[in-house]
Amino acid sequence: MLHNPKARKTAQLTSITYLAVLITLVVTTFYPNPVEGVSIPLILAVKLIPLLVFAVPVFRGHNRGYIWMAFVVIFYFTQALVSAWLSQGGIGPTVLTVLTFALFTLAMVHLKVNRPAPPTVAAKQ
Repeated sequence: MLHNPKARKTAQLTSITYLAVLITLVVTTFYPNPVEGVSIPLILAVKLIPLLVFAVPVFRGHNRGYIWMAFVVIFYFTQALVSAWLSQGGIGPTVLTVLTFALFTLAMVHLKVNRPAPPTVAAKQ
């Protein structure tokens, strides 16, 4: 539920970044080389399912879904940061690090912007 016009913009930016993270996860599965001897559908499932659980809340702008997604994105950020460090700045892990950081940050900004209005004093009387 979006509470104001600014929330609509932050929700759109978060949705775009969410899709970019998903696309990057798929691309890094195949580029530069897929892992030999491992099922590609299994790798994609392990990478994508934890984030795909939050597809509906992200695209609808639900605050509670954003909060839970932020917790999960922290794990993706940590894994991407370690991979970027170990690969000495490999393009895939570095892009994923930046995108997951952006997704987390945009989700937090959206939660700040999308707070419901406080009840008025007149309504309490």
